Amino acid sequence: MGKKILCVGLVCLDIISVVDKYPEEDTDTRCLSQRWQRGGNASNSCTILAQLGAPCAFMGSLATGHMANFIIDDFQKRGIEVSHVAWQSRGDTPCSCCTVNIVNGSRTITLYDTNLPDVTAQDFQKVDLSQYKWIHWEGRNAAEQVKMIQIVEEYNQTLQADQKITISVEIEKTREDLHQLFAHGDIVFVSKDLAQHFGFDSAPETLKGLYSRVRNGAYLICAWAEKGADAMGPDGVVIHSDAFPPDTIVDTLGAGDTFNASVIYALSTGKTMQEALTFGCQIAGRKCGVQGFDGFI
Repeated sequence: MGKKILCVGLVCLDIISVVDKYPEEDTDTRCLSQRWQRGGNASNSCTILAQLGAPCAFMGSLATGHMANFIIDDFQKRGIEVSHVAWQSRGDTPCSCCTVNIVNGSRTITLYDTNLPDVTAQDFQKVDLSQYKWIHWEGRNAAEQVKMIQIVEEYNQTLQADQKITISVEIEKTREDLHQLFAHGDIVFVSKDLAQHFGFDSAPETLKGLYSRVRNGAYLICAWAEKGADAMGPDGVVIHSDAFPPDTIVDTLGAGDTFNASVIYALSTGKTMQEALTFGCQIAGRKCGVQGFDGFI
């Protein structure tokens, strides 16, 4: 087994109900189906990486209880490594969970956050960095995550160029404290929601408007749903891939995480940015055509 890809961020329990229409106030609605599914951005990305054949590991906060047991069992079933510093008990509260209503492929999410503490730089210091070729951070407790990235950067200074760990970050939420992560990734994923928060109306406009925030030599990537995805590197050239929508949209939950993981996988195996963008859009499109994360790769 070669070196692994580590994803740092959220794992939660998704309780997914498929319904004919969104429930109206003071009415009873019968689910067409309901299931539990391991969720969370970094967790979902690990699922995709594992299915693509990449050795991968997850690091995040998870407490004890039957919900946590379900999550740990699912990680193990899929061959995703969970470090002991990642899932050690943080108290008696269950893991965070989401209730998700899916109607005609679109979804409405309600998050129940149990306020489990996120992974800290002190936790991260226990990680054996020699195991990893790529580490991806889902933007959460940004100040601590910057400290973690600095640990990796110091480690990288002891390595030959072709042995250095690639650093990627995802900035999805619009919270201002996450903006500091722009300057700390070799690859920076920025969400459509954040782009619109800044006032941008397209992925190319977003890249040109935000590229000055990333560090020298970095790539900035923005996916824009049915309009595909774009990337820009230090040469200032915008690279584009069209979307690859399925014939019927079944389930878009985790499509963005699927795109991120697929791009990371492609780049980590030596593909060009153009090839990686196209691959990411293809796999994300396939994911939208199936329920859950199985049977499309």
